Amino acid sequence: MRKHKKHHTKKIGMPPGSLIYVGQADNDVSQLAKPTISLIEYDLADFVERTLNIDELATLNVNENANKKVWLNVHGVHDAALIKQIGDFFHLHPLVQEDILNTEQRPKVDEFDDYLFLETRSFKYDKANMAVDSEQISMVLGRNYLLTFQERSTGIFEPVRERLRVSRSHIREFGVDYLAYTLLDSVVDRYFSVLEDVGEASEALEELLLSKPSNAELHSIHQLKHVSIELRRAVWPLREVINSLMRNDNGFFKPTTMPYLRDVYDHTVNFIESLESIRDSLSGMMDIYMASVSQRVNLEVRALTVVAMLFMPATLIAGIFGMNFHEMPWLAEKDGFWWAMGLMVSIALIMILIFWRRQWLSSKT
Repeated sequence: MRKHKKHHTKKIGMPPGSLIYVGQADNDVSQLAKPTISLIEYDLADFVERTLNIDELATLNVNENANKKVWLNVHGVHDAALIKQIGDFFHLHPLVQEDILNTEQRPKVDEFDDYLFLETRSFKYDKANMAVDSEQISMVLGRNYLLTFQERSTGIFEPVRERLRVSRSHIREFGVDYLAYTLLDSVVDRYFSVLEDVGEASEALEELLLSKPSNAELHSIHQLKHVSIELRRAVWPLREVINSLMRNDNGFFKPTTMPYLRDVYDHTVNFIESLESIRDSLSGMMDIYMASVSQRVNLEVRALTVVAMLFMPATLIAGIFGMNFHEMPWLAEKDGFWWAMGLMVSIALIMILIFWRRQWLSSKT
């Protein structure tokens, strides 16, 4: 299992709102790709997409009465100075900026007077290693703008961009609240793709356990259980986040968007139920493995017991004829040795027949 260590110790003793990047410890910040800012401005008729320089940030018109909607996406959140510039321009609270830089946040939603801050996670399943690679996604929903912050470019939002590029597309008819729903729906849809891969791996693993269990299967069970724990840790809070968005206390989502949010909520509940089913299946696999190991040990012990019992009569006969008596049956006989050996073999054959009739020699019982 690939595990990423995080620089949590960086935050110890620092005051609230300290802008320090908390990311993967095995990646030097200086070696990470330079953050990129993509800007999309659109309305029903017009669409403009370009890469934005941080110096051009002041030219944006994000007033509530502005004609065009603005979607600003940042790939790479390790540059604290960049996050601060963007946060200061959009008047984001220092704690919000801190949460964007901390890539180990649980899904949550915070409401402010002028904007809504949302954090969630995206996952990608690695079939070869039976592990998931996670990415934190932060969203800031204003009245006429949407900010998204991603750790890296994964292409998860590219289908949404394709829909926006289409002239007079359905997504352009609504405000940025509908765009935020669309992005959130893309994240949840990615969950189902991961769930499908995990389910297929679970079914294949179950077949192996029923046929020939080994230590490799035990390791795979632990791998999948770790994956399910990570998914559950992300989706359970997300359900509460979407439930909070549906309450819409500050009116950031229009009534026309609420049915779509309820649909995402239903998808989240469905995902949780399916994930719990897989978790139960993995727990059952552990029981199957332990039962298989126990049965294998019992068969080996039974085989050794049968062998020992076959030699016990021979040992008894050899011990009797080894006693120091001057007169014993067959001692003076010319073929006494062969009579004794024949008796041993006969008793062993009779015992084998008895064991076979009682199915003690079968590996299936």
